[in-house]
Amino acid sequence: MYIGRKLKKLLGLQEQLQEAPDARLSSTLDKVEQILSYQFSDRKFLEQALVHRSHLHALGATRTESNERLEFLGDSVLGLIVNEYLYKQFPNKEEGDLTKMKSLLVCGASLASVGRSLNLGKYITMSHGEATTGGRERSSILADTVEALLGAVYLDSGISAATDVVFHLILSKVDSFLDDDNLTNSKSKLQEILQAKYKTPPLYRLIEATGPDHEREFTIQVSFNKIILGVGVAGNKKDAEQIAAAKALTKLEKNPDILHEELTD
Repeated sequence: MYIGRKLKKLLGLQEQLQEAPDARLSSTLDKVEQILSYQFSDRKFLEQALVHRSHLHALGATRTESNERLEFLGDSVLGLIVNEYLYKQFPNKEEGDLTKMKSLLVCGASLASVGRSLNLGKYITMSHGEATTGGRERSSILADTVEALLGAVYLDSGISAATDVVFHLILSKVDSFLDDDNLTNSKSKLQEILQAKYKTPPLYRLIEATGPDHEREFTIQVSFNKIILGVGVAGNKKDAEQIAAAKALTKLEKNPDILHEELTD
């Protein structure tokens, strides 16, 4: 009798231990659905959107099971939704102005600020090493996860649901994003980053100027040590430089080692 009771207790404890990870995962998914204001029909999309590649690397699993593919999709979904919103919301804005506004709304800094405001980092599955080196607050990881979540929503329910989530996370605060000096002055921010790390500023070059005098369009390229970081097109050189700088910042946030890799080759 005593052994039987002890065995039952042990088996019950094992069942609790087996159920605990599933319960934690379910709780995490519940909380992420709450902050997105969206409930998934298939939670497998949501679960994958929260898996950083470092976790799979630590397990020896393939990177295709991480959120990178969803991030790729989410980037395009976000771009389409923001483009349509800006096109309809600002009918008197020229293409160059709309491009600049879009760059500010979808750049890595903006998406990272969204992820940070949602405390998204605590819900991302990543390796212990990544977490201990600040991965849960790393801008590139937060921005990528926001895009992955949008890709997951799109696959789960389509463009209408994704639009609702984008509006909830970004477009409902569009004025604050576009008025934020830390985001709008991309040129200064890019120079500050490069000067601090490499003691050298970026180089802006006019690629071409097209159109009649009253409707000129300027294409500006920004580079560093012959590495092209971004290209901007606008109705004046100043705006084109800002757009190019915003794209450069996004590129550096997605791959912070790109300059180091090129400089050491």
